[in-house]
Amino acid sequence: MSIELILGLSVLFGMAAIGTPVAFAILTGVIVYLGVAGQDITIAGEAMVQRLFDGFLLLAVPLFIVSANIMNAGSISDRLLNFCIAVVGRFRGGMGHVNVVASLIFSGMSGSAVADAAGIGKIIIEMMVKSGKYSRGYAAAITAATATIGPIIPPSIPMVIYALVSGASIKDLFLGGIIPGLLMAFMMMLLNVYIAHKRDFGSEDPVPLRELPGLTVKATPALLMPFILLFCLYSGITTPTEAAAIAALYAFVIAAGLYRAIKLKTLYHVFVESARSAASVGLVIGASMILTYVVVQENIPQMLSSILDGADISPLTFLFMINVLVLLLGCILDATVIILVIVPLFIPTCQALGIDLVHFGVLIVVNSMIGLITPPYGILLFVINAVTGIPLKEIISEIWAFLGVLIIALLVMIVAPDIVLWLPRLFGYQG
Repeated sequence: MSIELILGLSVLFGMAAIGTPVAFAILTGVIVYLGVAGQDITIAGEAMVQRLFDGFLLLAVPLFIVSANIMNAGSISDRLLNFCIAVVGRFRGGMGHVNVVASLIFSGMSGSAVADAAGIGKIIIEMMVKSGKYSRGYAAAITAATATIGPIIPPSIPMVIYALVSGASIKDLFLGGIIPGLLMAFMMMLLNVYIAHKRDFGSEDPVPLRELPGLTVKATPALLMPFILLFCLYSGITTPTEAAAIAALYAFVIAAGLYRAIKLKTLYHVFVESARSAASVGLVIGASMILTYVVVQENIPQMLSSILDGADISPLTFLFMINVLVLLLGCILDATVIILVIVPLFIPTCQALGIDLVHFGVLIVVNSMIGLITPPYGILLFVINAVTGIPLKEIISEIWAFLGVLIIALLVMIVAPDIVLWLPRLFGYQG
């Protein structure tokens, strides 16, 4: 490792540690590297612009963000909640089940864990606490845990970013996330059943079954979004970016036209908030592309591949090692940074070991989402604390059980690749 790389990384992690936004920390670290190495600093800008121009797929990210924000601004969340309450609220621990199922459905529209937690999650927490059956900490913890499903069920912003750095098919990544997302939801519902019986949470007043068809009809337009998205992708009608544009347009049509729940002023705020979110993600992506230049200059991927090849490591052992690393990094780093900066280092080794890149990508995204609820720096814990005012201490004290079942689900996905690959292969994937 060269002295310029050591200095650059020291600046990067030092600035990140004192709270500097990640994008600016990366940019400063790269500038220090280039300066000490005696290279032209304008190389950084050239590398970023060139990679961004090649990244047409990246346009899907702001479009999915717009889609999620329109869903939050309209009455779509309320309709989905009423549908979920009618279906699963009648069972013991009903609002916990509603929390899981609502996040599962909403994830098919947002692609973002933060959007899920800050939007529909905030509403469910208030409902759970007002019922008097659930503590604030438990309501917040199950909401944070279920929000991790958001980027697993398609659409998924992290999977779009992973497709960019790995070259894996975004269509197959989207399909590969469906069963893992359902597995995560199922395990969290089992945990909720156990805790509900242990703490005697009780059930909600059952919605008459005769009302279920009407509630289903009202929620159907929102429920159709993931199916429309996958149809557009797998029929060959659209590219992933065009499918994201259709998702945003569809969200607007049902929110403004069908439900009449969004006005021009609200739409302005939606676009402003979406632009801010997209800009923050774009800065991190652009900075990470410059960091990729540094990584290539230092031959780090080749060095890692040669070390691992010499160690004669099996594919399963390698997957366990990388997932432990990502799980630890997820405690302190954002998922986008992990996927953009850390994951590309191991793609060549995955290919050399014969590890399927779709399987690997879904594992990385699931693992990165688990990191979002891992104390002490899990970002979803801070998001829910910010939008509800529930103290972090109460949230963290309840999050450990959910963290445990999600790690078990991840281990199952590692040792049983067919959980991820069965659906993509059913639709023609040859991996």
